[in-house]
Order: sequence, then C-alpha cells, then structure tokens
Amino acid sequence: MEREKTQRKIMLGNEAFARGAYEGGVEVAAGYPGTPSTEILEFLSKYSTVHSRWCPNEKVAFEVAAGAAIGGRRGLATMKHVGLNVASDALMTLAYTGVNAGFVCIVADDPGMHSSQNEQDSRNYALFAKVPHLEPANSQEALTFTRLAFTISEEFDTPVLIRSTTRVSHSRGVVEVGERETVPVRPYQKCAPKFVMIPAFARERRKVLEERIKKLQQWVEETPLNQAELRDSSLGIVTGGVLYDYLREVAPSVSIFKLGVGYPLPVQKIREFARKVERLIVLEELDPVWERELKALGIPVEGRSVFPGIGEITPDIIIECLFPEKKKEYVEVKEYLPRPPVLCAGCPHRGVFKVLKDLSATVCGDIGCYTLGTLPPLSSMDTCICMGASISVAEGIKLAHPELPVVAVLGDSTFIHAGIPPLIDAVYNKTPILVLILDNGTTAMTGGQDHPATGKTLSGEDTVRLDFLALGQAIGVPRVERVNAYHIEKLRTLLQEALAAKHPTLLVVEGLCQLKKKHRGTPLAIQDMFCLLCGLCASTGCPAIEKGDVIRITFERCAGCGICADLCPFEAIEEVKTP
Repeated sequence: MEREKTQRKIMLGNEAFARGAYEGGVEVAAGYPGTPSTEILEFLSKYSTVHSRWCPNEKVAFEVAAGAAIGGRRGLATMKHVGLNVASDALMTLAYTGVNAGFVCIVADDPGMHSSQNEQDSRNYALFAKVPHLEPANSQEALTFTRLAFTISEEFDTPVLIRSTTRVSHSRGVVEVGERETVPVRPYQKCAPKFVMIPAFARERRKVLEERIKKLQQWVEETPLNQAELRDSSLGIVTGGVLYDYLREVAPSVSIFKLGVGYPLPVQKIREFARKVERLIVLEELDPVWERELKALGIPVEGRSVFPGIGEITPDIIIECLFPEKKKEYVEVKEYLPRPPVLCAGCPHRGVFKVLKDLSATVCGDIGCYTLGTLPPLSSMDTCICMGASISVAEGIKLAHPELPVVAVLGDSTFIHAGIPPLIDAVYNKTPILVLILDNGTTAMTGGQDHPATGKTLSGEDTVRLDFLALGQAIGVPRVERVNAYHIEKLRTLLQEALAAKHPTLLVVEGLCQLKKKHRGTPLAIQDMFCLLCGLCASTGCPAIEKGDVIRITFERCAGCGICADLCPFEAIEEVKTP
C-alpha cells in the first residue's frame, strides 16, 4: 500500500470517529440519535460512498450493520450508552457468531449525566460479551482507533466496541486525515454452523469464543495501542480515554500506563509496569472495571479509594485526589448565571402539560424534551425510566390503582423506538390508559433528526411516512384521535373524555418543534388596562413571559403560539400591531 497523503484538520471527536470509519472502508453505517453520539452518523452521512441511515432504535441499527458485515461489507453501528442496552441482545450473540467483514460499534458514555437518565459504564459490556473494546483519548485517536478497529474485527472474527465519552465526542483536536482504504467486498457463503445460533451450533461457537479471547490476550500484549510511559517511579497510574490527557496536563511527571485497549487487558505489560513503580493507582471514570481486573490477578493496586466512582472526573478532581496541596496553584473556574432547562418559547408540549396538570392526571413520561414538563411551574410528570417505558409503567400504575387517571406521554421518535410493543400490550390486555404521542415532527432533544414518521431519510431523501393514526387503528386501539397542540380547549375536552373511558385511547398531539419552523408566529403583548395579574399566562412557564409587579411578554422571545392568550380569562393578550 502506498504511503498515504495526510493533512491536518481541527475536528470534533465525533467528526473524527466518522472520518476514521470512512477511511477504514466502512460501507454501511446505522444508528439512533442519542447525545453524545449523534453527530458521528451525521458527519458520516456527508460521505456519499457510505450508506448511512437512522434506524427506529439501536437494536435495529446494530443488526443492520451486523448484517452488512456478515454479508461481506464493513459495518458500523453508533449509539449512546443506554442504546447499547437496547442492542445488547444482538451483541451477546454476535460475539458467538463472529463476523465476515469488519464490524464496529461506537458507544458514547455520559459520565456526569449531562444529557442522560443514568451513568452506566459500557466497558462492562466488553467483559460481558467477551469482545475487544478500544478506548480513544482524543480526536486523533478517535480517527486512528476507529480505522484500526475494522482490521482487528476481521483479523479476530469478532465485533469490536469503541467506547467514547462526552468529552472525547464533544471536544476538538488536531487530526491527521488520510485517504479512504479500498476494501474489496468479501464473498458471502451460507454457513449455518457459524451464523445460525441454535443450541447445537451455539455450543461449538462458545468454544470458538474462548479460543478467540486467548488469541486476543496474546495480541494485546504486543499492540502499540497500550503504552508504558516511565517517568517518576514513585507513582504509576493506569488509565485510558480522556483521563490520560487530563493526567498528562496536571501531572506531567507521573509514570503512566495508557490503555488503548480496555479489554482484554495486557496483563504482562501491566505487571512489568507495576514492578517499576512504588505505588500503582488506576484512574478510571464510573465503575472500577480495570481495578477489579487487576486485583483479581493479584496485582497490588489502588483506585476507588483514591478517585470517586460517581460523576465525571475533571482535571480539578485529579489534582484534588492526587495532590491536594497543589490545588491552589490552579485557577478554579466557576459557573455564572446558569440557564435553567426549560421548554422553548412556543413549544407545543407546554400546553399539553398545563392541561394535564389542571386535570390532576398521573403522567408517566419518557425520554425527550418533554421531561422538562417535570419542572415547576408545570410539575406534571410522575415517572421517567427509559425509552418506551411510559406506556408500560402507565399500565402498571393503572393496575395498581384503577381509580387514577393515568396518561402515558412520549414523543414521535420515542414511540417508534420503543412505544409500539407496549401500546399493543395495552390494547391486547384492555388496559384503560391514555397514550399521548407528542408529535413535533422530529427527534428534537438530540438536534432535530428525521425518523420514519417525518417522511425523510438521514440523507434527506423522501420516503414512506409512518401514519400514527393508521398504525393505532391497525393494532386495534378503540379510539384514535388527532389534535392540534395549540388548540387548548379542544385538547382539554379530548383528554377529559379519554381519561373517563374504560378502554385504551391513542391521541396524537401535533405541533411542529419551534426549532424546525422556518417562520415564527406574530408576537403577542399584554394590554395593561385589561390585565388583572391573575398569572394564568405565566403558569405555563414560558420563558417569554416575565412576572413581577406587572406581567410582560418579551417581544424577541415570543414565538406567537397563542397558548397564553387562550388561557387568559380577560382577553388581555393580543397580537402586536405593526405599522
């Protein structure tokens, strides 16, 4: 292979992951949007030679990419950490079957829960499934490791996990980019003993899996992805990912064993490193995965006794834990005037939650922008667990307390992701709950991606548009209705009727996300001579409405949705008249 032409660029970590997949010859890439992984597929879709697609959920995405790899073309799946839970069924068995062409799954963890409902550590899945996982520290390694991962996958006939974190995905760095690798399509041959996991074949593949791990353990001792950096012998730290860069910044004299491959561990290399330092500590975020592994091997090491196991580890925390006496040498960065999370002005969800609160409904929520309906002054959401759980949990609460008016609230993308099976269950078991699909025409919380109900693919092509009403009717929902999110009184009437019904009801509440609108509505203003300061307009929590000695609507913020005007009993709110 000729020496590649390279050029240097500043890249977001997720852009570098996409570039690495492109240079690595990926041909099929699939995912479901989820912060902090979303931009990987968005950047990858800009390369016309790669078939990139959003899928209804992560399991489907994982299986599409795995199918491409089995068929002979390199495949990539992308998702956030909770998405790997959804895809884990496929992962566990693909570890048995192996692949044909290379298959890589990039999963982005979220230490500190910046935009997630939990703080799980995806490294555990590598141990659980017995597949190799790589741990890039920065944008350059995001590209290099992703490109290399396809080669590793093919060499060892295994899926490969790449674990990112919020800071790796969303920070920028200088990256050397090269040319796309030309990878011939591998022939597909029917081979049931390898790819059909009935028990008789799976028992044999289980043996193959163990033999593969032995080969990987030999390889991991030799790969340059793991590096020992000997400096001051009084302290040695085993670490990987972005924490490596943090450590080099705040403690340049410390000896470091950098893990580029997080599983399996290079045991002999680490033993040799441990013998050369007086004290050995593992620096890792979230679970003590590497610490447990090393202690089980009899290597004296500290970890959780030094560093916290909850939340994101920052350079300040490293200094505080290792060198508390030096903390004053570093300038502490403080946050000023934090912006509280709030639904956008004009958001179609606002009126829904206002009415649900007025009706004293028990509201089971889901993952999406509408979780902000939990906060004052709306304060109307009772539960939020995971994608699609709104409907299932609503069923359970209704079974526990039949007298409660129970509502399941989820978005259009979330309904497609995981809401259809539980809705079928509610119909099948005749559970009298109300299901609200808040259809804002996009996957809003992750930046406005398309999905099967928008009629557009990731590349912007027109496609078949999923009809929620037709779907509800097809699975037998006794009552299916559509309502405009901004028609508050009609919405209130429909909700009251549905909550009194003895059967399940599906109500599709339509209102385009404000960030998707090309033009805002005519801004509103309060006429002081008619306003009696009752505060009903402000009870929706709209950021355009300010309440003090008087109530004002900020012209620049108002989206002209009209919800406040509908709520005003004195007709004191009207459109701003322009000359």
